[in-house]
Amino acid sequence: MSRATFEIYQDREELWRWRLVHVNGNIIADSGEGYASRQKCEQGLQSVKENAFDAEVVRVDDRETDD
Repeated sequence: MSRATFEIYQDREELWRWRLVHVNGNIIADSGEGYASRQKCEQGLQSVKENAFDAEVVRVDDRETDD
């Protein structure tokens, strides 16, 4: 059984978002952006579920992220 659940909700600006919440209440991850429709939010969440399961962790050099 999973120790976390995905929640889909509307923010104050009525954009749809998702978040992954641990059973202890901590937010583990979130969508990082709002979606205009619930359907698009669910599609984004599904993409994360399908693509992140066995994703490799890659360290990015801080110098590469400076704009």
